[in-house]
Amino acid sequence: MRGEFVDIGGRRLYYYAAGSRGSGVPVLFLHGFPVASRLWHTVTRDFPEPHRLVVCDLPGFGRSEPCPTPDCPSHAAAVLALLDDLRIERAAIVGHGLGGAVAQALALQAPARVSHLALLDCPAFGVAPGRLSRLARLARLLGPLVRRLPPTLLAGLVHGTVIRGFAVPERSRLTLDAGLQPFTTSAGRDALVAHLARLDDDITATLSPRLASLQIPTAILWGADDAFYPPALGERLQQTIPGATLDLIAGAGHFLPEDAPERVIARLTELLSR
Repeated sequence: MRGEFVDIGGRRLYYYAAGSRGSGVPVLFLHGFPVASRLWHTVTRDFPEPHRLVVCDLPGFGRSEPCPTPDCPSHAAAVLALLDDLRIERAAIVGHGLGGAVAQALALQAPARVSHLALLDCPAFGVAPGRLSRLARLARLLGPLVRRLPPTLLAGLVHGTVIRGFAVPERSRLTLDAGLQPFTTSAGRDALVAHLARLDDDITATLSPRLASLQIPTAILWGADDAFYPPALGERLQQTIPGATLDLIAGAGHFLPEDAPERVIARLTELLSR
């Protein structure tokens, strides 16, 4: 496993690669808010050969530098540029949370580049992220005031809300702490406010219905106990995307790659065989 930076539009984007360059289709993993690439650690560690696995920090998360407009189309463009830089013509795109919205945008922008699609506990059809919507509204309406908060205080508020998304918070604290750490400086606080302000952006209200035009093998995976996006949203995605499968995973919350990595691996392996 190795990590590197690539230059995307004059800004550094971090990714790491795992697996092999065997005959299997490459797989690109996209994380959600507010974590980073570490979310996929167990999944990529135990993923079967012979697939090349690529995991990136989306712009403004983890080790990647922010972009001017932290929205789904901008993130999707950055991901496409990463694929270009790595000379990956087609890949399976696996997106969780915000990464699932980015995956939707990517599949619609460049369907020929997407061999398979997996959407995990992600925004869709403009549905707001439950309890996280309160923080999103606060950041959007009171941005200048929120930017005066001590960085660790704002990160702590996000932490206290987001940790409810894990089925076993103690087991997953490292992933959340690592994801929030870059936001504990003054510049990081401003980036976090920008992310929060975009969190309930209703862009998926226009993106998700268009998924009905896709002809890409698709799997929908959802934690049955997701505190932010209800399982009914996964059912609606499955009904919209032709041929999509849906797995509601009992005992799992929003952060499915942490809560049930073995189930995620099994379902992705099935998807890649289609």
